[in-house]
Amino acid sequence: MKFLYKRIVLKISGEVINGINTSNTENHILYTIAKDIKYLLSHGIEISIVIGGGNLFRGASLSKFGINKVTADYIGMLSTVINGLFFKDVLNKFNISVCLMSSIFMHTMCDSYNLDKAKNLLSNSVVVIFCGGIGNPFFTTDSAACVRAIEINAEIVLKGTKVNGIYSDDPCNSTDVMFYKNLNYQDVLNQEFKIMDLTAFSLARDHNIPICIFNINNKKSLIRVLLGKDEGTLVS
Repeated sequence: MKFLYKRIVLKISGEVINGINTSNTENHILYTIAKDIKYLLSHGIEISIVIGGGNLFRGASLSKFGINKVTADYIGMLSTVINGLFFKDVLNKFNISVCLMSSIFMHTMCDSYNLDKAKNLLSNSVVVIFCGGIGNPFFTTDSAACVRAIEINAEIVLKGTKVNGIYSDDPCNSTDVMFYKNLNYQDVLNQEFKIMDLTAFSLARDHNIPICIFNINNKKSLIRVLLGKDEGTLVS
């Protein structure tokens, strides 16, 4: 079995992980993802993770209610820390070594972001979860995923979301849509697809890092992407 990539950044959308505070927690999608991560680790894949916070608070939405934009973004960044703590504990339940690193200083709950330490941990089969965005407002976790990918020399960014990839229009609102299997960065930027922050695509383009958008709710989809199977949309 040959995997296409060895070191990856997995970006998990906050909207995917709704319901982490329900009584049905152990059937949550993060438990399924954890099983796939354990399998990939056993095959030598180095895995870092960036989790969104939109299931709890989304900065852009808070701004619409009159919350100061900077404050709203910080609230959103803290939401990613909450999700990171939750997923760290889930991974621990599967006996997966994991380190939670935050770009916001909060040493009682997680490590502060350190690039050299992150690379060393990844090389030793430790999953690294990056939370807190990049530590500044005005940047999404999509952009944070691409920044971390550039810094740790990841070979690809995998964005796990609720749809199968990039469509010409929102498939939830229209049936007359076209699915794109492959796109280049400029196509995405020109057409301003809303599946991911355009700043993230610009960063990926400038540093030649491919991005795969895929439906993380599909069984074994993460594994299939890394095997080069017919899964998601590849932007390169």
